[in-house]
Amino acid sequence: MAEGKIRLERRDSVAVVIIDRQQRKNAFDENMFNELAGVTDELKRRLPRAVVLTGGGNKVFSAGFDVNPDNPMVARMAAALENQDRAPAEQAITQLREVVDAFISIPVPIIAALNGLTYGGGAELATRCDMRVMDPETAICFSEVKLGLMPDWGGGATLAHLVGPAVAADLILTARKIGAQEALRLGLVNRVSKPGQALEGALEIAGQISKNGPRAISHALEIIRQSRNLSLEKTLDLEADRAVSLIVSGECLYGIAAFLEKKEPEFPDILPPEKPVK
Repeated sequence: MAEGKIRLERRDSVAVVIIDRQQRKNAFDENMFNELAGVTDELKRRLPRAVVLTGGGNKVFSAGFDVNPDNPMVARMAAALENQDRAPAEQAITQLREVVDAFISIPVPIIAALNGLTYGGGAELATRCDMRVMDPETAICFSEVKLGLMPDWGGGATLAHLVGPAVAADLILTARKIGAQEALRLGLVNRVSKPGQALEGALEIAGQISKNGPRAISHALEIIRQSRNLSLEKTLDLEADRAVSLIVSGECLYGIAAFLEKKEPEFPDILPPEKPVK
C-alpha cells in the first residue's frame, strides 16, 4: 500500500508509515484517518518486527488535526456548537480515537521519528507511540489550548503517565514549545538524533529490535503497555502468565540454540492465525 497521504513502506522486517500531506503540514483530515485505519489493517495482516512512524518531507512530523472548514470532521464539530448538540462532536472524537487506538495497539513496537515540528494531535500521536527519536533542530508543542481545544487523541493522559502530572500540566496548559534537549531531559523522547537523521535513528532502533524474538518482544511490550492501566500486582501476574506462554511457544529454543552455537539467532515470524475452512 503506497498510495494516499498515509504511506506504508516495507523495509525488510521493519514497516515505515509516512504521514505525507506536506501542503497542510501533514495535518489529518477525515480521509487521512481512514487511510491510517487501512494501513493498520495491512500491518495486522502481515506483522513487521517493528513500525517507524514519521512525517513526509523534512520540516514537519505532523500538525495534528486539520481545522480547515473543508474537513468534514470540522463541519460536524461546528454543527455541535451551532445546535448545542454533543452528538456530532462525540462522533468525530470517537472516530479519530478509534483509529489512533487501533494503530498504537499493533502488537509490535512503534517508534515515532520526529523529523520536524510536532504540534497538537501530532504531538499526541507521537506520545502514544512506544518510543520517540527527535531531530535536534525541531520542536514539540501540545498546542490545542491555543485554539480553545484540549488533547483528545489520548495524548494528554498518556503524557501524564509518561512525564508526570506536573510536567504534563506545564506542557499542555501553557502550550509552550520545547526543543529536543528539554524533551530528552523530561523523558518525553528516548533519543535525540543527528541533525536531519531522526528517521535513521528510529530505523536503527527498529533494526536492533527486529533481531530479537518477535514473540518475546510482543509479550514484553504488552506488559509495558498494560502497566499504565493495571496495578503493580496485576501487572506482575500478567507478566508471569505471558512468560509461561512464551516458553510454551518454543521461541526460546531458537535463541538458546544460537547462543550455545555462538551464532546470531534467526527467529521465525509471527504469522496471522489461519482462517477456518468452511
